[in-house]
Amino acid sequence: MTTEPSTTDPTPTVPGSDLFHNTLPRITIKYCTQCKWLLRAAYFAQELLSTFNTQLGEVALVPATGGIFTVTIYHHPSSASTTTSTEDDSGERKAKGITATILWDRKTNGGFPETKVLKGLVRNVVDPGRDLGHTDRALRASASKEQEKKQESQGQKEQNQNQAPKEEKEKCEECQ
Repeated sequence: MTTEPSTTDPTPTVPGSDLFHNTLPRITIKYCTQCKWLLRAAYFAQELLSTFNTQLGEVALVPATGGIFTVTIYHHPSSASTTTSTEDDSGERKAKGITATILWDRKTNGGFPETKVLKGLVRNVVDPGRDLGHTDRALRASASKEQEKKQESQGQKEQNQNQAPKEEKEKCEECQ
């Protein structure tokens, strides 16, 4: 018997071959195993794969500990590629022509993303011109509601400021 590898073995073993090559864009969902967030991470992975089909090269689930839940996308930058690892103000890390962008961090963003929000974030990197249909309508509706709330709160602040001097004028001098 010989211990030489078979030439008909379809599994590549040479670094740089298809086994070691990551297809971009690649999304990693790092989740905490102690918090039992595997099902949540798998759900997000399934939603992204069913929405973006072959536009995504890979969606990977990465087990971790410490309450971590981050969604990161690795992609070719739209601008000129870089050859060194740098981090800019937007939280993007660039290395050898690949950009890593953290789309969602549970600790930074405060909780878990809504599916429609996560799809919108991925779309903005993968295919910014793509319409997500009902997801986009829901995102626009929630954005307009937030804008209305801001306008209402500003209106209430102005109204409270305008009423405050009137209340001071109406106070009885004898009651003070």
